[in-house]
Amino acid sequence: MKRMLYLLALLSLLGGCVATAVSTAVDVTTEVIKVPFKVGGAVVDAVSSDGEGDKKEK
Repeated sequence: MKRMLYLLALLSLLGGCVATAVSTAVDVTTEVIKVPFKVGGAVVDAVSSDGEGDKKEK
């Protein structure tokens, strides 16, 4: 009976650690997924012109 109480107490204490680990893993995964889009956007911005040199003066 004591062993069961110790196990329940231990599991309740570890619940916060598990939630923190899962939250951190989700945050890291989200950032890893965002990086290629940020890099792609930067490349497109660098390659495309901003239109200033395309206008012909009259």
